[in-house]
Amino acid sequence: MGFRQEWEEQARKEGLEQGLERGLEQGLEKGRAGIVLKLLALRFGDLDEASVQRIRSASAESLDVVAERILTAHSLEEALADL
Repeated sequence: MGFRQEWEEQARKEGLEQGLERGLEQGLEKGRAGIVLKLLALRFGDLDEASVQRIRSASAESLDVVAERILTAHSLEEALADL
């Protein structure tokens, strides 16, 4: 195998690894959002579509903050503050 073929194979492997990592990250974020949505609905009842979209588009760090607030918030608005 020549240098070019080796380089192309290495580039393919790296691209595949990066794609798998990103897919895993996205899957974990989607799962985290699903758990937060379920907890919010259990605590505050049915969620409006705007709140659902806010959760689905939130970063992992923001979802962690909301998950903690669910325990102490008195309203959905308070749980989603700053989101």
